Amino acid sequence: MKQTLLALALVTGFTGVAHAETSVTLYGLLDVGVGYERIKGDGYKASRIGQVQGTQSGSRFGIRGKEDLGDGLSAIFTLENGFGPTDGRALQGGRLFGRQATLGLASQTWGKLEFGRQTSMGTKVMGAVDPFAISFNSANMGTTMGALNTMRLDNLVMYQMPTVGGFNFGVGYSFNADTSRTTNDGQNTGFATGDNNRAITTGLSYENGPVYLAASYDRLNPTNAATGGQSPARLQEWSLGGTYNFEIVKIAAAFSQTRDGWFIGQSLNSSPGGDYSDLGTFKLRNGFRANSTMLGVTVPVGAITSVFSSWQRAAPNNATLTGDDKTFNVYALGATHNLTKRTNLYVYASYADNYAFHDGVTDTVVATGIRHRF
Repeated sequence: MKQTLLALALVTGFTGVAHAETSVTLYGLLDVGVGYERIKGDGYKASRIGQVQGTQSGSRFGIRGKEDLGDGLSAIFTLENGFGPTDGRALQGGRLFGRQATLGLASQTWGKLEFGRQTSMGTKVMGAVDPFAISFNSANMGTTMGALNTMRLDNLVMYQMPTVGGFNFGVGYSFNADTSRTTNDGQNTGFATGDNNRAITTGLSYENGPVYLAASYDRLNPTNAATGGQSPARLQEWSLGGTYNFEIVKIAAAFSQTRDGWFIGQSLNSSPGGDYSDLGTFKLRNGFRANSTMLGVTVPVGAITSVFSSWQRAAPNNATLTGDDKTFNVYALGATHNLTKRTNLYVYASYADNYAFHDGVTDTVVATGIRHRF
């Protein structure tokens, strides 16, 4: 009798495990095309034409999982690799899961807590403001608002609240923002807390019908060694933005201020074609300040085509960052056309003057391609 009851208990236990709600999803995206870029000015002139990749969206494959733990609580994880389809190489510094690698808990009541590598809150909440969705290389508003340019942080603890009354809030702290870096620019992975680049990221969004509003703040506390020949600065950027959808047209606007340096995404790179989807390097300059503005518009053309455009500028103060520090502007126009729900074509063009604050330097880009999601 005792053996029968024990067997029944074991079977019941295994049945409960087997029926636990668990899901694992494999997904991905491919983006490839052909593009032309010309950089001219300051005694330099060069152009290139060839294959481009990750223009509208970075190519990736990922695994996403969720296990129901009961009482509205779930264990969640995401492992997402970024790669270049033109040559098959891993991006994000060669990381296996460079786009995202997180494990955490999610609750329908109190929100989501994750540990690992993922994008900053600024990237998450401000991406919906940009007509180019923080994509399309120099056309996206991260060119003049560097902290928004798909900035990813290592060793990040991130909390995001559930949406309440249209509001959503998130905050994160990185103990070491980029562990792939070496001692260059003082970005060294060290034992002491002060030997690591620490970061704070936070964002707030509100959505109600046609209205979307967002605000973000990002701060980088650099290593003790990252002085740049001066006392260490705390690089900061705050941003405000919003959109209003009139259905026949959606308008967008954003304003940002960066202090004591510059977050380097795809703007301010010493050469084009670099790895634009990472924290990258940074410039520290005590007293430097830049005010950035973006105005944009998106127009749907029928049910499967969309045309979008933006103008953005970054105006520095008198403190020196690059040496000549001129106000630079970026003008961009793009369009997408859906072939199916998963596959679309795109085209865009952008022109920047005084690019990356350099006097007289221009950057001209034209590209077209195809994107497929699975």
